[in-house]
Amino acid sequence: MAVFCRTAARLLIPARSLTASLSVARQYSVGGQYEYIVVEKRGEKEDVGFIQLNRPKALNALCDGLMLELGRALDAFEADGQVGAIVITGSERAFAAGADIKEMQNRTFQECYSGNFLAHWNRVSTARKPVIAAVNGFALGGGCELAMMCDIIYAGEKAQFGQPEILLGTIPGAGGTQRLTRAVGKSLAVEMVLTGDRINAQEAINAAYELTLAEGNRLEKRLFHSTFATGDRKEGMTAFVEKRKASFQDQ
Repeated sequence: MAVFCRTAARLLIPARSLTASLSVARQYSVGGQYEYIVVEKRGEKEDVGFIQLNRPKALNALCDGLMLELGRALDAFEADGQVGAIVITGSERAFAAGADIKEMQNRTFQECYSGNFLAHWNRVSTARKPVIAAVNGFALGGGCELAMMCDIIYAGEKAQFGQPEILLGTIPGAGGTQRLTRAVGKSLAVEMVLTGDRINAQEAINAAYELTLAEGNRLEKRLFHSTFATGDRKEGMTAFVEKRKASFQDQ
């Protein structure tokens, strides 16, 4: 995964053309309309698959429905011989501000572990065609993880990357602890995961890594699931949803 700092605005859909883009998306969608994303083909030869996360009121928070639709769109583009590359983007304010906390707030450890929660969120990383993330604004938590699953990141000057899950009493669960180390180096990755601090596009670098990605992802997923057995995880997510400061009890 390579990170490039340059404006990605040219890849975004202007607000004035959103209605037209939605119309195109409905025509191109496979198996029904998309609710959470805009899908179309772009370029002079229509050889670029374009996916825009489209939950503006939630700053493109990644709900399970959105990730399932994203997988469907990737399947369609991979089956389309005309498409040579795929672009995933959000809005100028947010690529994706994180996972949908309301959706996971009341989940239990048993549900997460037995159902292998978030397993299908790695679909982007298995795409056979090159996938480019065009990032403006917030790419936090699941949004940061989604960007890092892509082969290349084009980051706008106002892009902000972070893994703030620790502030909710949990840890990254979709590859954050693994891919972040590979993207920015071990020292900065540990600092970001343990503090929840953000970095901007200029601070993102490439670095070597030690563990295999597959092994690290499996371990991370189970550690993430285990946080759903703690009171602090429940308190952290509840406080976030209720828009108050969390009162952690170390339990």
